[in-house]
Amino acid sequence: MTTDESVFENAVGRMRATMLWLSGAGALAVWILAGWQWGLGFLAGGLASWGNFYWLHQLTASLGGTLTSARKRMVLFFCLRYLLLGAAGYVLVKVFGLNLTAALLGLLVAAASVILEILYELIYAR
Repeated sequence: MTTDESVFENAVGRMRATMLWLSGAGALAVWILAGWQWGLGFLAGGLASWGNFYWLHQLTASLGGTLTSARKRMVLFFCLRYLLLGAAGYVLVKVFGLNLTAALLGLLVAAASVILEILYELIYAR
């Protein structure tokens, strides 16, 4: 692994950890301020955001070379992921009664994590 690849992998690891921390801390804060339906909605959105980030990373890591059957499944899953996330969101809101607004705000956890990583790199860049 080259130095650039290790820097990239370290950044991705920090972003994943930041997403989990933001999801947990945000869910706790929203739970205290607005109730359990908002807190669990935010947590569900944050975890969906983390999962989507993970899937995107897996897809980009598998690109290149020949198209194997595992890679074909990954591309199919990539195309269906929004349908899967939408169906899971529908079930969480309609069946379990979680708050839709909180879940949508939780989906912004990945963007917040990227912004925090940019700030980290700007401050601590070598």
